[in-house]
Amino acid sequence: MEDATAVKQLSDQLFNMTEIHSKRDLVVVCIGTDRSTGDSLGPLIGTKLETAHLRRFHVYGTLENPVHAVNLENRLAEIKENHSRPFILAIDACLGRMNSVGKISLAEGPVQPGAAVQKKLPSIGDIHMTGIVNIGGMMEYFVLQNTRLHTVMQMAETMAETIVATDQRLPEQVASTSLLQSLRLKPQILLRSKNETPL
Repeated sequence: MEDATAVKQLSDQLFNMTEIHSKRDLVVVCIGTDRSTGDSLGPLIGTKLETAHLRRFHVYGTLENPVHAVNLENRLAEIKENHSRPFILAIDACLGRMNSVGKISLAEGPVQPGAAVQKKLPSIGDIHMTGIVNIGGMMEYFVLQNTRLHTVMQMAETMAETIVATDQRLPEQVASTSLLQSLRLKPQILLRSKNETPL
C-alpha cells in the first residue's frame, strides 16, 4: 500500500481507538535501542514525534533517551508517576515472515517486548503498533543487527506520520479533577476574581 494511503488508514484506526479515551493522558512508548538497526524503529519514531509539537500525545523513547530492556520497568514507573490513568500506545519492532517484512500492525492489547529474542519483559500498552523489520525464526540477534536501515526508516516515517495525523484530530484535553488534585489546587482557585487583571 502507498505511504499516504497507509497513513490515512492507520490514522483513522488509531483515532477510533483513542478518541473514546481522550479525557485521559495519551502516552506513546517507543521501545527499542539504536544499538541494533532492526530494534531502532521505536527510538526513530520517538525522535520524529519529539519535534512534531504534539498536542495530546506524551512521548517516551527516543534515540537520545531510549526505552529498552534494561530500563523498561523504571520508565513504566516514571510514566505512572507522571500521568494519572494513562492510555498507552506501545510501539515496537518485531520479526515475522518474509512476505510480511515492512508491514505495520495496529491492534488492541499490550505488546510483549523482547519476545523475538526470548527476553522476559513486562508487557506494555493498552494498544500497540508494531513494524515487521525482518524475518524471524532463527538467529534473531544476528537478524536484527543485519536489518536494512532503509526498511526501518520507511516504517518509522509512516508510523510517526500516523500519530501526528491522529494527534491533530483529537480534541484538546480538559483539566480533570484528578489533575487538579495532583497539582494540589482547589477548583475555585482557577476562577478569576473581580480584582484580578489579565496580563
